[in-house]
Amino acid sequence: MPKVLISDSLSPRAVEIFRERGVEVDVKTGLKPDELKEIIGGYDGLAIRSATKVTKDILSAASSLKVVGRAGIGVDNVDIPAATARGVVVMNTPFGNSITTAEHAIAMMFALAREIPAANASTHAGKWEKNRFMGVELTAKVLGVVGCGNIGSIVADRALGLKMRVVAYDPFLSHERAVDLGVEKVELDELLARADFITLHTPLTDGTRNLLNAESLAKCRKGVRIINCARGGLIIEADLKAAIESGHVAGAALDVFAAEPAKENPLFGMEQVICTPHLGASTTEAQENVALQVAEQMADYLVSGAVVNALNMPSVSAEDAPKLRPYMQLAEQLGSFAGQITESGLKGVTVEYEGHVAELNTRPLTALVLMGLLKPLLDSVNMVNAPVIARERDIEIAETKRERASDYQTLMRVIVHTEQRSRSLTGTLFGGEKPRIVGIEEVPIEAEVSSHMLFIRNEDKPGFIGHLGTTLGSAGVNVATFHLGRTAPGENAIALVSVDQQISDELLHRIGTLPSVVRAKALSF
Repeated sequence: MPKVLISDSLSPRAVEIFRERGVEVDVKTGLKPDELKEIIGGYDGLAIRSATKVTKDILSAASSLKVVGRAGIGVDNVDIPAATARGVVVMNTPFGNSITTAEHAIAMMFALAREIPAANASTHAGKWEKNRFMGVELTAKVLGVVGCGNIGSIVADRALGLKMRVVAYDPFLSHERAVDLGVEKVELDELLARADFITLHTPLTDGTRNLLNAESLAKCRKGVRIINCARGGLIIEADLKAAIESGHVAGAALDVFAAEPAKENPLFGMEQVICTPHLGASTTEAQENVALQVAEQMADYLVSGAVVNALNMPSVSAEDAPKLRPYMQLAEQLGSFAGQITESGLKGVTVEYEGHVAELNTRPLTALVLMGLLKPLLDSVNMVNAPVIARERDIEIAETKRERASDYQTLMRVIVHTEQRSRSLTGTLFGGEKPRIVGIEEVPIEAEVSSHMLFIRNEDKPGFIGHLGTTLGSAGVNVATFHLGRTAPGENAIALVSVDQQISDELLHRIGTLPSVVRAKALSF
């Protein structure tokens, strides 16, 4: 039974979901890093919020860990490269708090437009400064949405309901999607120049870090108001302070800061700045939603192999997982076979899908091919880190799909490109679930993969089978199955022999010296 540790406070219902789905769960919150490191080796999954820091040091001790689930969208507290290197899937719940965060951004925009926090403080102090707080309407104002993904699109929808005009900057926003949302897609500089309000809804990446700085703020129209409920590192706070002090920026409403918890900040104490302590996801509904979602996602992965909202591997839906399972075995076998018979430097891999398999989500299958291919060289390679390792070694990866069937209703072909040549392996499923090798390079052959196999390339001449059988028999090696294939009579031939035990180096050398044998290789699966 898989075992999960919940190290941050989650809804009690999350614990129930894990147990209902056959996952053992422990709840231990408030652990110090050394305490977490001491016990993490006993768990298959780790469910967290923002308090637990999943560092490289923690991951190095997580010998059994398969998945980290973050109840929420931000994963700044998880070392994703280190997790990927160790084959740990990192999941988040990007949709559980989307509405809550979007509503907080809208609330901050209202508060900023009408100076509500300052007016509230003044009134509580017994003042009646009705003429002091002169706000602005939102109607007919231009809202600039930077990042029009899940949360940004909800903000845009609410703003349109307020009769605002919405312009959006997002490199991944298509023209058709912009039309559907009712927003105008623009470049960033145009958004800065036109917007009365700017709201940020983009992740923190190398491309978005310090997005609003002295230079970009100078491009904004005078009197602009800025809302940030996304990530603190999107704004250089000292530059924003200077822009507010100069009067170029009318005000800002911030829920996130470059350093959190934010006990000190250059923007604190400015009347034109509204600050909240990272409350974007802080509603009863959102906290419940993300806790339930992370429990469901982690349990599905540990029990059925379904992968949802993973940040470091392709998603596999619960519906796709059973369909992919037999293909996953075939993909790993083809990759492993290719890796064991490849003896020169890898340059590239092409994976071709034909027939039924081409209609499926093939990215996990390609990852498994790479895992099998690299396994003879790297013991630590797995489905999660195989694509990363391949890229680090400049191995080009290509994937092609043809939904039309050839001689088989479903077919996978792995073509390995090395410094010297290219070779292909082809496989299919018999009965929809039994993997079979049906081609090695240009030689047709039908063989089931077993634990111990002997791969022989030979000349198609009489006596070969007898010599091989005698040699194996004299060594006490029992033959389970014997598969032959050839391009044409008397030309290139291949033998795939399943045996009951591992072939020794000495026996392999003897087989390699038999008449007609061109090459012999012992394989293990």
